[in-house]
Amino acid sequence: MNEGFTVWFTGLTAAGKTTVARLVARELLERGFRVELLDGDEVRKNLSQGLGFSREDRDRNVLRIGYVCKLLSRNGVVAIAAAVSPYRETREKLRADIGNFVEVYVSCPIQVCSERDYKGIYKALQEGRISQVSGLDDPYEEPQNPEVIIRTHQETPEESAAKVITALEELGYVAPKDLGSLGYSEEERLLLEKRLSELGYI
Repeated sequence: MNEGFTVWFTGLTAAGKTTVARLVARELLERGFRVELLDGDEVRKNLSQGLGFSREDRDRNVLRIGYVCKLLSRNGVVAIAAAVSPYRETREKLRADIGNFVEVYVSCPIQVCSERDYKGIYKALQEGRISQVSGLDDPYEEPQNPEVIIRTHQETPEESAAKVITALEELGYVAPKDLGSLGYSEEERLLLEKRLSELGYI
């Protein structure tokens, strides 16, 4: 069984977290991993219904997603979370709690996010119908040392996803694709990786 890990996408609303996360999930599935994608909006509907957007409620939602990621990772699944998760302290708490944790900062200027506005959140704020939008009238604290930074206003989603996969390979969570193309079965590939790891090569 593969060792599980968590890939955590953080960034402003409409930065492109879910789009890139889906591409990364698809690539990992194709490489034989068991993968679960936890989208912040979906989790709000199913696990966090009734929570608002105060700091306390946002943290509660993020910690619930993190708890599920921890369980999945512990059981050999790659957990991919895509959630604004605006507070640095909370993300660092997840990192410490989950262990195998890769933070992906989805960087995109607020102006570009506002123009995309897929969910109408920025427009609703401008019209005074909502408040507490991260990066505008509520804080968004950028990661200080994320494992990966993708810039979705400059890269295609495919380029951003490739950067994440490359980082996972470099960090040793995912074998380079070339190994699979050499004719190894999944079991042989894992044994080879384990042996290389024991020898300190990866």
